[in-house]
Order: sequence, then structure tokens, then C-alpha cells
Amino acid sequence: MLKSRIITTVILVPSMIISLFMLPPLGFAVMTLIICMLAAWEWGKLAGFAINSQRIWCALFFGLVLVAMLFSFYVFNFSVHVIGGSLWAAIIWWMFALLLVLFYPKSAVWWKHSRILKIIFGAATIVPFFGSTIALRQYGYKINSDQGIWCLLYIMVLVWCIDSSAYMFGNLFGKNKISPKISPGKTWEGFIGSLTTSTIISWVFSFYAPPRFIPAHLIFYSIIVAMSSMLGDLTESMFKREAGIKDSSFLIPGHGGILDRIDSLTAAVPVFAFFMLLIFD
Repeated sequence: MLKSRIITTVILVPSMIISLFMLPPLGFAVMTLIICMLAAWEWGKLAGFAINSQRIWCALFFGLVLVAMLFSFYVFNFSVHVIGGSLWAAIIWWMFALLLVLFYPKSAVWWKHSRILKIIFGAATIVPFFGSTIALRQYGYKINSDQGIWCLLYIMVLVWCIDSSAYMFGNLFGKNKISPKISPGKTWEGFIGSLTTSTIISWVFSFYAPPRFIPAHLIFYSIIVAMSSMLGDLTESMFKREAGIKDSSFLIPGHGGILDRIDSLTAAVPVFAFFMLLIFD
């Protein structure tokens, strides 16, 4: 398991970074679309669809929604008004998801038996993630075609380091559990360690990344990203616990499924894009 996990990481991480810098915006959008459709296929299992054909139809439905969103972005020339709608929807959803997590398992009583609600929750997770990823890739494209790339690289590296440092500090110092009923392994000590790590990364990034960002803004982003990435992780864990599964699928050897790898990003990317594109831009 460890060997396959390491091999997969060595292949996936460079591949993601290379595709981020080498693919044109439309090519990157298609790749992101495929990833999100695979995530939707996995979400079908969380929603209670036991038959694979049902999950395929779920993925196709999400794909149509995402293609329509992408088309509207290009038609309206990535207008902030069009993008802003999906970002506000993401903020509302993750505030609601926070309540679901805080009051779990009582909060699950009214949604755990409803496939429709769980599909709506999946749409609220995957659709804004897709939209915000595409919007960030296109950010500042007419002035500097690489600016959006660096924004996405920043958020990806930040979330990867947050996850790793939370795990490391949690193992070394963890005593106080954040949400034992959802994810017993997550501790407040790990979360504080991830906050410290994300702040350092953001400070360094503000000085050495080609696009110059205001250090205070990036440090604020790092705190917001750390909190939202933890929420994304806990939310998916909550749905998996109710579905009675450990991994969303086995598409990625040693890592589980697509959702298991992007759960933190599904919250962190839209929240980051919300503050960067709508608040501080």
C-alpha cells in the first residue's frame, strides 16, 4: 500500500504541475471537467446509487451542467458577475456544510435517507469547485497569461502542505480531537500546525513567485484556506461515514478515489477565489 501510494504521488504531482503550465486554458478546462465528472461518479456512491450505471448517469448529468457553466463563462468573457454567482453559492454551501459538520450526527437525520438532497449537496460541492478553478486559471490572462497558473499552483501547494503538516503535527502532538464522530484522527494540534505551515508558505510565496502579491493578503488567504480545506475534508468524511465506506473509489492506487484527493480543494479553491476575485481584486 505504501509503495503504491508513493509511486502514485511521484507520478501525479509532477503531472498536475506540468499540465497546469503546459495546457492552454481550454485544454486545462477539459482536464478539470473530466476530473469533476469522475468525482461526480464517486459522489453517486455517497448518494446511495449502488448500481454503476446509475453513477454513470450521475456523472453525465454533472458533466452537462459543467459544460453549460464553461460555455457561459466564455460567452460572457469571464464576467465577474457570472463567476460571482457560483462563488456566492459556494460560500453559502460551505457555511451550511459547517453546520452539518458541527451538529453531526444529529444533522444527518433529515438528509441521510434522501438521494435528492445528497445529489444537491454533491452539486454544491463539485460545480463551484469547477467554476472557481477555471476562473482562477483565466485570472489576469490578458495581462499575464501565467498569473492564473501561479494562483492555482499556490492554492494546490498550500493545501497539500496543510494536509501533510496537519498529519505530521497531529501524530507528534495531537491530543484534542476536532470531530471524533466524523474523523477521529484530526486534532486541534494538527490544525494549529497546519496554520503555522500555511502562513510560512504564503509569506515565502509572496516574495519569490513571479506575480507579486501583497504579503498580508496571502497570509489572510492562508488562514482562510487552512480552515476551509479542513471543512472540505470533514464534510466528505461525514458523507462517507453515512455511506459506510472508507474510500470514495479505488481509481487512484494507494490514495482511494478522486474525491479523497480533492476533498480539501473543493472547499479551499472556491473560498480562495471568492476572496481573491470578489473581495480583494
